[in-house]
Order: sequence, then structure tokens, then C-alpha cells
Amino acid sequence: MGMKPSIHLHILASGSKGNASVVEGPQGSVLIDCGLSRKRLLERAAQLGVDMRRVQAVLFTHEHSDHVSGAGVFCRRFGGAIYATAGTVAACSRLSNLPVLTIGHDQSLELCGMTVQAFPTSHDVADPVGFRFEAAGDALGFCTDTGVLLPQAQEALRGCRILAIEANHDERMLETGPYPYYLKQRVGGRYGHLSNRQCADALGDLVTNETEVVVGMHLSEKNNLPSVAVRTLAEAVGATAEGAAAVRAQTPDGRLSVCVGAQERPLTVW
Repeated sequence: MGMKPSIHLHILASGSKGNASVVEGPQGSVLIDCGLSRKRLLERAAQLGVDMRRVQAVLFTHEHSDHVSGAGVFCRRFGGAIYATAGTVAACSRLSNLPVLTIGHDQSLELCGMTVQAFPTSHDVADPVGFRFEAAGDALGFCTDTGVLLPQAQEALRGCRILAIEANHDERMLETGPYPYYLKQRVGGRYGHLSNRQCADALGDLVTNETEVVVGMHLSEKNNLPSVAVRTLAEAVGATAEGAAAVRAQTPDGRLSVCVGAQERPLTVW
């Protein structure tokens, strides 16, 4: 980008057992989802050297428990603003008891020196969203828990320096894996989760010269492997996986890297 990045992403946890990420902006930080206990949230933040006292706002993507289970405990001791769509609040008792400010799924907010643009996602919940963060020419796109990328999502995610996007499952692993048929249909369907292949196919449109890091998010522990996700996404952007573990890949010119968020290993993306 030729300039000092203004936005950083700290993935405290990403997966079906709990989700929480911190977007660090020029004037403070925003927490996306709170599906971890307060103790674990603070432990993960400490591991990454993230100061949770800088968090000034919490954004919720949707009401599933792996995204909101820690909301009550964290938010009751939190002095900042809490945001979710009206549909999410209505569908979630954990949030309906909190002073949540409702936002539309195409609304824009100014938070911590960043413009935050919400966009609709496609998931089997009330009114789910993803977010694009912009500050001083820098941009981060965040989209998980969506079966397809709607046009608004494609527009919002295009050309971000950091692109955090769902790569939930390998289609073959899901097909042959342990899930019952109805769950396979749900996960692989329009209102489920993006597969590695769907994510990789989208990268052709979303990745531009501005993009420096692609992060595969919300990987299934049963139907995916970090190495499989990284290799699939890497192939789509001309990157080569590094080492036997293949948990990271890079293009030959070093301009673009691919990595994945994890359930148990927190990760910072600068």
C-alpha cells in the first residue's frame, strides 16, 4: 500500500466452538462477536499483547451461541457501545437484556477513527451481517457464517488490504465426513457456510493490488484442515504453501500472503 497500515486484526478465536476478533483502529479497538468466556477472551488477548481496555465498541454478526455466549458477562462490565441488527437482538435473549444499539444491515458507522460499513450475509439466522473497516486509505473486510456472498458482500470485501473471509469446509471432507445428512445439507447450502472452494472462487473478484493478506476464517474442525484450506486459497491467488504444515502461503513476489484463523491459536494480522 506504500503507507503505514492504520488497521490491524487480532483473531482471538475462530470456529464453531467460539468466535471473537479485535479490529484495532487509529483511535481504539472494536470487538467483533463474543463467543468466549471473559476469562478466555482476556487470556487470548494477553497472548497477542492486545489491550482490551482500548475496546470501545462491540459488533455482533448474528445470534448463534458461538458468537454471543460470552456477551452478557463481557458487556455488563463494558462501558462502550454495543451494536447488532434488530433481527439479531430480537432472536437472542443474551443480547435483548443488554443496551444494544440496533443497526441496519447496510448501515455505516464511525468507530475508533474508522468507517465501518455493515453488509448482509446469507446464514440461517434472523438478520446477519459482515463488516468493512476503512481508515486513512487502509481497509479490512470481515465475513464469516455465510452460505454465499451476496452482491453487497462482494462489493464491501473487494480491494481490502486484509481480507478475513470464511473457508469453513472442504467439500469432499464434508461429503464423506461424520455429519448426518441434514447437517451436511445445511452446512453446504445457501444459508450455511462457505467452502474452501467457494472462498477460493471468490478471491478472483475480491483480491486486488491493495490486498496483502487473505485469512481463511471459521474452519470446521471436522470437515477441514488448515493445510487444505491454505492450499486451496493459495492456488487461487498464485501463492505457494510454505513448509510441510502448509499453514501459510505467499506469492512469489511476496506481496500477498494466505493464512487461517484458528479455534485454539490466536493470530494477529498486521
